[in-house]
This record gives sequence, structure tokens and C-alpha cells, in this order.
Amino acid sequence: MTTPHHPIAIIGGGLGGLTLARVLHVNGIESAVFELDDSPAARTQGGMLDIHEDEGQVALHAAGLYKEFRALVHPGGEATRVLDRAATVLVDNPDDGTGGRPEIDRGQLRDLLLGALPENTVRWGAKVTGVRPLDGGRHEVELSDGSSFTTDLLVGADGAWSRVRPLLSDAKPAYVGISFVEVDLLDADVRHPVSAEVVGGGMMMALGAGKGFLAHRETDGSLHIYVALAVPEDAFDGVDFTDTEAAKAYTLGHFSDWDKSLRALLADTDGPLTPRQIHALPIGHRWERLPGVTLLGDAAHLMSPFAGVGANLAMLDGAELGQSLAAHPGDTESALSAYEAKLFPRSEQSAAESAANGTLMFREDAPQGMLDFFASMAAPEAGEAG
Repeated sequence: MTTPHHPIAIIGGGLGGLTLARVLHVNGIESAVFELDDSPAARTQGGMLDIHEDEGQVALHAAGLYKEFRALVHPGGEATRVLDRAATVLVDNPDDGTGGRPEIDRGQLRDLLLGALPENTVRWGAKVTGVRPLDGGRHEVELSDGSSFTTDLLVGADGAWSRVRPLLSDAKPAYVGISFVEVDLLDADVRHPVSAEVVGGGMMMALGAGKGFLAHRETDGSLHIYVALAVPEDAFDGVDFTDTEAAKAYTLGHFSDWDKSLRALLADTDGPLTPRQIHALPIGHRWERLPGVTLLGDAAHLMSPFAGVGANLAMLDGAELGQSLAAHPGDTESALSAYEAKLFPRSEQSAAESAANGTLMFREDAPQGMLDFFASMAAPEAGEAG
């Protein structure tokens, strides 16, 4: 049987891989995306994303989808609050429509990208089990169903635990010292009005030393909450998260002296608690140029979420890689070199910022670090007004 060949194979159908496929399509270049999920609806895609003017929005312009994106933006989603553990509101910035980081549901954004690709671009249920280099910069990719294919350009857009990354780098993600427990409050305005009021219309951060609640309002009226804990890597090993009440009791135990309205964000959850350890690649992760393969998004620069740039960078990576390939027809290596020359310094700066923000948010005098941050952001505006 003949082994299928794809000139460009993108491993991973997340936002970065789909952006790359779309920008290539806009430029008349065919690609194939291999995604381990069985279908677009195989799992929920997470919560809200703020799409930055200088990153994600640049990618959407390159993809020819900016107008469609604007139609999906969540009004009011850029509102931001900072509280202390007594639920005192210390920062309350409303969304006045002038911000540069509009919010969109991650699932709607993924659907927008999927709908803008030719039929059969994405191969669903394609789990990669192995990759190996061939002659001339080509690679062979093996799938869990026993099939395989070859490609001239292999792009690892397959996330934190990338199967493609080991071709280029020995680096592995490491625990950053913070774990999340994710919960949801459904139909919040009706069923959880106090929590809805605490969170407000956009993003809320209630911070203390080594812990906090990070919450945002979703387009379906629910609240998605990340309960953050600075705990050892093995802290959850003895917690049975399939037992919702036991997991809830364990997590609430970290907030015994916090205001009741904040504890309710966890205590009143409408479903299971999902534990999630936060990992990151080394700041400044990079690799030597190897013919026929590159990385984007978390596969290239997994970082903690405290700069809020992960999805934005993945999309910008995908757009810039697609544009670089279009600008260097017939010279893939020059295209990859040009792409990586911009990728490495940008991702190093963002990873350093994210790590610094994580320290800032949960330090001993929290939430003072975030209060100082917002004050510094407002200072230039005050100067201009004077």
C-alpha cells in the first residue's frame, strides 16, 4: 500500500494550527491538519479569551477573518476587578468599549477558523504516536490506527506535551508551583446572583498570599472560576476529584478565612472540580534549525497563563509562519529561519512576563502587586490628561 504524502502536515487542530492552515489557504497553499479529537464537538474548548491588538487580532487580519471575529465579541467582557480576601473591591475597571483586548468564547473562535477551511483539511481522530526523520528534510508520522504518512514540512502545533518537539529539543515542561482547580457556576444571574455580582461583567481576581480566585463571565451566562493554589506538585495526589464533595472540602480548606461570597464561587459549583497543574517550558526555549520541521504555540513556548498571551501567541505564530512560507515559495528553510528569528525573542519576552506576573499575583502582600500593576498602567493616561 502506498504511504500518503502531504507537502505540509500540521499536528494539532488548536487555534495556532488552524490559524496556520487558514493563512496558508488564503495564500493558495494546501495543508493537512491532524487532530487527535474525534470531532469538533469532542470536548469543550475552555472559556473566554481576550484577543490582543498586537497579537491575535494581527493573526485574524492575516486570516481574513477579522470582521467575522468582531461579530462574535462579548460586549462588556473587558471589565476587570481586583478584590482582596475580604471581597473588598480595590480595582473596578469597566468595559467602556475603547479597550484593545475584546473577549470571545474560545469555542466560537475555533469554530470560526474551522469553518473558514476547505472541507477535509482537518483529519479528526488522528492521534500521533511517533515521528521520525527521513532523507532530505522529510518526516514520517505514525498514527494510533496503525497508518502513517510522510511530509515535506512537519509543524508541531500539538501543545504542551508535543510529540514533535523531541525532534528539535530535549526540553520538557516543568511544574511552576501553581495549580488550578476549575469550576463553573451555571446561569449565574438567576441561580447565583451574589457570585454574579462579585465577578461582574468580565474578569475578576480575588488574591491572597499563595492563593486566589480568578473568574470570568462567559457568553452563555455562566461563570468559569480558576481556584489558584501555590502548592507542591504532589499536593493533589491524595485528593479524589471524582468525589466532588470531598474535592470541594479539600479546596475550600485553603480559604477558611476568606469572605463567604468568595468561598461561594467554589462551594456553590454546579458540577465537578477539575484539577490542573500549571507547567512551563524554560524561558527562552529555542532550538537549532533542523530541516523540514518547526513548532508553534505551546509546543514551542509553553508558559504559565499569567500574562494571558498563550492563545494570542499561538495564533500569531501560525499567521507569521504561514506568511513566511508564502513569501519564500520553494525555499522552506529560508521561510522557517525567518519565522523562528521572530518567534524566539517574542516568546522569551512573553514567558518572562508571565512568570513575573505569577509571582506578582500571589506574593505575600497580595493583592498589592496587582494594585501596583494597574496603577502603573494608568499612570501614562493620567500624565496625558494633565
